[in-house]
Amino acid sequence: MIGVYGGTFNPVHYGHLRTALEVKELFELEQLRLIPCRVPAHRDEPDVPAHLRLQMLEAAVADTHGFSVDRRELDRAGPSYMVDTLHSLRNEIGDTPLLLFIGADAFAGLERWHQWQRLFDYAHIVVMTRPGYAGSTLSAFLQQRIAEDRAQLSRQIAGLLTFQEVTALAISATAIRELVVAGRDPQFLLPDRVIELIRRHHLYQPLIHHTGN
Repeated sequence: MIGVYGGTFNPVHYGHLRTALEVKELFELEQLRLIPCRVPAHRDEPDVPAHLRLQMLEAAVADTHGFSVDRRELDRAGPSYMVDTLHSLRNEIGDTPLLLFIGADAFAGLERWHQWQRLFDYAHIVVMTRPGYAGSTLSAFLQQRIAEDRAQLSRQIAGLLTFQEVTALAISATAIRELVVAGRDPQFLLPDRVIELIRRHHLYQPLIHHTGN
């Protein structure tokens, strides 16, 4: 099975990486593709250029077996709709089961995604939850797609829904950006290689306006 984990990764941090590793192992994935988003369809466009977010992600997973960075959304014009991404992946991988991993917050807004029902034509959806997740009432469309167990996902190529609890690391990209703006050290929240790139390219720095004498 192949997994897909998308996001703006602005910047990528250990919260992303730890959950990615857990689901790769739990679902015994052949490969997990991390796909940075070029133009988010449901949030503001990142203030860091796509090529730098890509560099940070590539640096973060360079030595992790089974992880790969897929740049297809960066190379596609217009909003980064996941249904288009899954469609293109399905054309490449044939009948290999494909799993789309999303967080519980994203799942809560799933029915506002572009052509969201078609996601199940190309992949299973795995909702990554935190301990104590209560969930919400599912529509009939979603209810009939719930998988009984993880093994069921490997027996068909797409169309199922399941929930998987993952380790909750209270790390957010927003908080990291705020730390950097405040001149504080983000060490231990994200890989050192990513911190090096942030410093080298002066990312997330406050704008300083100089006035003449």
